[in-house]
Amino acid sequence: MKIRFLIFCLLAFCWSCNSSKPQDSIDLKGSWAFKIDASDRGEAESWFTQSLEETVELPGSMATNDKGDEVNLQTEWVGGILNPDWYNDPNYAPYMDSSNFRFPFWLQPVKKYTGAAWYQKEVDIPDDWQDKAIILHLERCHWESSVWVDDQKVGSQNSLSTAHRYPLTSYLSPGKHTISIRIDNRIKIDLGENSHSISDHTQSNWNGIVGEIYLESRPKTYFSEVQLFPDASAQSVTVRGKVSAVDAQSTPLNITAQVSGKNFEANLDEQSFEVNSEGAETDFEFTYDLGEEAKLWDEFDPNVYQMKLSIENGDEHAEDFGFRDIAFEERQFVINDRPTYLRGTLECAIFPETGYPSMDVDAWKKIYSTIQAHGLNHVRFHSWCPPKAAFIAADEMGVYLQVEAASWANQSTTLGDGKPVDQFVQEESERIVQAYGNHPSFLMMAYGNEPGGNQYKEFLAEYVNTWKAKDDRRIYTSAAGWPDIAENEFHVLPAPRIQAWGQELKSIINGRPPSTNFDFTDTIPDDGIAVVSHEIGQWCVYPDFKEIERYTGVLKAKNFELFRESLEAHQMGDLAEDFLMASGKLQALCYKADIEAALRTTNQAGFQLLDLHDFPGQGTALVGVLNPFWEEKGYITAEEYSRFSNSTVPLARLDKRIFVEGESMEAKIEIAHFGKEALQNVTPNWTLKDTEGNTIVEGQLDQQNIALGNGIALGNIAHTFEQNNQPRKVVLEVSVDDFSNHWDLWVYPQSSPTIAGEGIRHVAKLDASILNELQSGGKVLLSLGKGKVAADKGGEVGVGFSSIFWNTAWTGNQKPHTLGILCDPEHPALQQFPTEFHSNWQWWDAMSHSDVVNLNELSDDIQPIVRVIDDWVTNRSLGLIFEVKVGEGKLLISGVDLRNQLRQRPEARQMLSSLMAYMESDAFAPTVTLSTAQLLSIQQ
Repeated sequence: MKIRFLIFCLLAFCWSCNSSKPQDSIDLKGSWAFKIDASDRGEAESWFTQSLEETVELPGSMATNDKGDEVNLQTEWVGGILNPDWYNDPNYAPYMDSSNFRFPFWLQPVKKYTGAAWYQKEVDIPDDWQDKAIILHLERCHWESSVWVDDQKVGSQNSLSTAHRYPLTSYLSPGKHTISIRIDNRIKIDLGENSHSISDHTQSNWNGIVGEIYLESRPKTYFSEVQLFPDASAQSVTVRGKVSAVDAQSTPLNITAQVSGKNFEANLDEQSFEVNSEGAETDFEFTYDLGEEAKLWDEFDPNVYQMKLSIENGDEHAEDFGFRDIAFEERQFVINDRPTYLRGTLECAIFPETGYPSMDVDAWKKIYSTIQAHGLNHVRFHSWCPPKAAFIAADEMGVYLQVEAASWANQSTTLGDGKPVDQFVQEESERIVQAYGNHPSFLMMAYGNEPGGNQYKEFLAEYVNTWKAKDDRRIYTSAAGWPDIAENEFHVLPAPRIQAWGQELKSIINGRPPSTNFDFTDTIPDDGIAVVSHEIGQWCVYPDFKEIERYTGVLKAKNFELFRESLEAHQMGDLAEDFLMASGKLQALCYKADIEAALRTTNQAGFQLLDLHDFPGQGTALVGVLNPFWEEKGYITAEEYSRFSNSTVPLARLDKRIFVEGESMEAKIEIAHFGKEALQNVTPNWTLKDTEGNTIVEGQLDQQNIALGNGIALGNIAHTFEQNNQPRKVVLEVSVDDFSNHWDLWVYPQSSPTIAGEGIRHVAKLDASILNELQSGGKVLLSLGKGKVAADKGGEVGVGFSSIFWNTAWTGNQKPHTLGILCDPEHPALQQFPTEFHSNWQWWDAMSHSDVVNLNELSDDIQPIVRVIDDWVTNRSLGLIFEVKVGEGKLLISGVDLRNQLRQRPEARQMLSSLMAYMESDAFAPTVTLSTAQLLSIQQ
């Protein structure tokens, strides 16, 4: 492997300039002749000597130029489909014909093409380029490019991550020439069909060239590679690179270097260095001394330097860089001697307008601004590498990046088994580091995502060791997800989280009563290596159908159209916005719980969310509080989100969130503080308020200094809740300096576990006598509970407290299948059970002790008092609490068990009390009648 690395380094032609196209260049953007080569005849038939009849605009893809095939049932996708027989589902039957085809599992391109296509342009080489080196620059080809000049083939390249650069000096003389480029987006090297570098799940498997396209002329002796190795402690920069020469001759070269501040004032002395040219390619190394203290680069002070290099009577070149130190201390990242906690989100190549990543610096600044506004400082690029513009923007804004070598090798291929993916990963890693390695934002690197294979650990151990020895400007891990091998400088592991794949209703959030007094300490391996949690969250929200009109580009939300029509077919189209808002509130609650638990874990170094914005692929994973355009959906703002996800977050450890009157709330207050500097002489404040904002009690903790880190105890607070026989929600808020956080709590009266209303029968099951009583005008409360509803009437629905994890289509229908509750808080049945319109922690008990009833199997006219929001794929009308007429009687049906273990379940006692009071009132007046046969069919 090391030999292959060395051979590639010697042969690769790479350029790492992060400026725009050179001054002495010919911009090739604009109109290009074009032809599809679906039968692979172009090279054999010498299309490079022919005039192609169609035209396209570059930069762009075939899709942005409306070229390719219509999408239909026969379309071949790049990306795994876990339920390949979906087209046999009768629910999708109306959408199978070509005129109305809708694909359910990811965004649907307007046009789709996989294969070869030719792009051709005539160029006029000026006379003054006669004695210069000429290079063709093609930024972000997808995938393999092959280049001809007139009738001569120059070669082929296949990087997914870096510009394809072709030396054309010997092919281009002054005058007119034809450049023909063949782009082939077939998967000739299997990197894993779900890799975001190539998959239709997110960006789409497009064909084209989408970045800068130009011919540049260079002096005969020019810089072909420049790598900068800053050393803040030595106040110097070691410069290593290559000088290429068109005329191979040995001669001394005088290189001058000057450093300046790119985004701050600094102009340092020009320094000269002599290099002995060794012919066609010369390696050089020298050290530039700043002569003053280096300004450091990090999230708080993103100081970017620029080094300008020139060869006497020859080439000029500029490179951006930054000074930063990375170390580890007590399993925490330490950047520039400051403990740092990585608060990250994923970017999975999600660009719905174009179907390919943005090449624009300002567009990336907008993305990073949104990320920072939500309190995050880090982005992981899942199984792909972003373009140059993303690094430039991250440098300027102080965002830490984890870059990956374009692979997710555990599905259609595996890693370390000698397949072509092994060599590609090695070579692509080399290209990525050569192209982007000088950027200070390029902090972390991994091969890619979640590897598989018999030898992947051995392969990745060598991969990490090679890079650690070769380039210490960043830190390396084997892969995101696993393995936690000893060679890693940091791990990215899935265990620290409140819901993991396969845990279903046994997870922390679904299997344990509400608490904030836990962390992930015991899930961290005992090997001393820093751990960043892998893809935490994955909490879903109901689709925002208003979003459909936002898809004005090459990808359309046909999946959303399917879900909307399904909702309308189930007579609930008018509830779409309510479903979005209610499920969104629950989603935000789940993310808060996940993130706070991570921040409470002192031996954890960070987290990577999946995701801050939606992931539109893999079955449609609506896991973001933002949509794919990085826009808010309306149920949580960036300011609200950043209260629990930020450089500084006050935290409270509470054994429980549910109390009865007379009990004491005891909370241990701590803080995760990873700001720019320690806090001096601060006095933490706390308040307990009611829902109207009135202060119940308030207090202060001791004035203190707060160092950088987490798990920092600030003090304890306690309050005994008064006995006023009033159910209520209260809010605990803690403020430290300019940062505050809050937690919702509930207080219930010490009511008797036996609650009965006047003239009301409370039963666990309907039988003939109960039905007769109802027919004669009786009032009955039917309390069901988990496992009590017949499968075909709703019992098959997996009810849990949390929202759906990832999505049911891609997890094998893992539970929970639901997205929380929706209710009218003002409904008289809920007057003694304080609630919002959405799930909050007081609903944990109900959702953990319930089945739902599929009202579509009974009557579409039933409007439940409390509804459970179903998966958007099935859109069943699910009742948790609803009422019906039976003969002359009135029946209230609760999917929640309100009969058992009430002494230990104050929420259930209070809900029962509230429902009983409602049933005793005149407001209890159901209008929809069900037959006895229908009612009996509900029960197991």
